[in-house]
Amino acid sequence: MGQEVSVSYQAVKSKVYKLIDALVEDAKTRGDVQDSVKRWWKLVHPADRPVARKYLMMVLERSNASLEAISDGLLEFTTSETEPAKLAKLHTVSPQTQIGTRI
Repeated sequence: MGQEVSVSYQAVKSKVYKLIDALVEDAKTRGDVQDSVKRWWKLVHPADRPVARKYLMMVLERSNASLEAISDGLLEFTTSETEPAKLAKLHTVSPQTQIGTRI
């Protein structure tokens, strides 16, 4: 059998954050990130996949909540300084919608 990866919560969180950072830094495209996740998933032992999926969903939900909090905080701060109609709130998609059917 080939190389297998750790599915601890910390390992999954680290993988997700590295991919997010690569997108933020323009080191990877959205397609590159999707390919990386597919390659990573293939390395997860089939018996470990339920736990890996659980941790992945937890990390994505918490990351999404963090982004919403940042967006809301910025929106509240900038609304007091600028015209509210000019501010757009971040569009959020639930992790289940993005990944739930792909993995």
